[in-house]
Amino acid sequence: MSRFKWLKRFAATATALALCVMPVLGESAKAESDKPIVLKTMGSLLFGGTVTQKDNGETFHGDHGYAQFYIPLRSRTYPIILWHGIGQSGRSFESTPDGREGYQAILPRRDWSIYIIDQPRRGRAGRTESKMPEGNIPTTTRESGVWNAFRMGRWTPPDNAKLFKGVQLPHDGYTIDQFMRQQTCDTGELPLTDEYRHFIGNTMKSLLEETGPAILLTHSYAGQFGWETGILAPELVKAIVAYEPGQHVFPEGDNAEEVFTTNPDVAKNLALQIVTDAEFDNLTKMPILLIYGDNIRNEPSEVFNEEVWRVSLANAKQFVDAVNRRGGDATLICLPDMGIYGNTHAAFADTNNLEIADIMERWLKQKGLDGRKNPHKGPQKPALDVSIPLDEIPISPND
Repeated sequence: MSRFKWLKRFAATATALALCVMPVLGESAKAESDKPIVLKTMGSLLFGGTVTQKDNGETFHGDHGYAQFYIPLRSRTYPIILWHGIGQSGRSFESTPDGREGYQAILPRRDWSIYIIDQPRRGRAGRTESKMPEGNIPTTTRESGVWNAFRMGRWTPPDNAKLFKGVQLPHDGYTIDQFMRQQTCDTGELPLTDEYRHFIGNTMKSLLEETGPAILLTHSYAGQFGWETGILAPELVKAIVAYEPGQHVFPEGDNAEEVFTTNPDVAKNLALQIVTDAEFDNLTKMPILLIYGDNIRNEPSEVFNEEVWRVSLANAKQFVDAVNRRGGDATLICLPDMGIYGNTHAAFADTNNLEIADIMERWLKQKGLDGRKNPHKGPQKPALDVSIPLDEIPISPND
């Protein structure tokens, strides 16, 4: 290993260790939750999307995203955009399934402006003319698949669901009911194509043009869209924090290898996504943090969503190496390696989510992204052309 590569790897490891050995900022959950959240404003908007002109004179506005935003009175400079994963919506970042505060409250209380989105064809951004194909991903077609994907334990019907020991999410009736009910169906197709990733990346770029430079926080399936957004708008993405990204991108000609799996659906959904060298180099222009939780298998599994995270983590290690080899700044944290155990696929909603938020905050501070010099003021409306055939001459109701 060259001295440069060794130094890069040492620096990344040292960064990860530093993030976890420093004192926990939110040591008392009650003390933190007792502090008021003081907002300057809050609201929502729809961003991006398409307009179709019909032959009969009608129009159809669809395939846009939705964002709800919270701007603290004493906001930091850079807002954080929170992007849900597959089968989810912005609900992921609101109250946790067991009723505690999620990042929706935790981050604004710490003076971070946030934008919680529903991506196109999901939740409150469901308007589309796209038709849904028959699904075959267990995460979206079976609740047992959701249980396995979030690594609560293992559920292979007709056997009963099993829990992992020490899992950081309560398993009482209320919590499980809330967790299962927060699953959100797609309203249109989400194809695994470069063209669709490009479309979603440009949609997020539309939001960034309203927010200004921001920190992008992605979860799971949205990881691939976060990479695409960083490629398309490196000047607007100040950092990417990716919680267990499912897919990873690599430059053409890189020595990354497909992780062997006997599951064809895993191989298809987690195939390496290849871009040009110039596109990939845009990801070296911003710091990147990847965070993985507990109970990820070391050996292959016949269970789809167990195999997914084994392959994803192996690809994450290759991705971080690829970014750092090209002069970038990528860090991978596996929470059990730092003595933090029991976290599910959604660490930001687990019982220790204050500690998980602390890790991200310390990293942002290390990267100089937690300042307040120019407080974020909220979204700025873009100038848009009228998107329907509109006559400017006023009429009366009786015309």
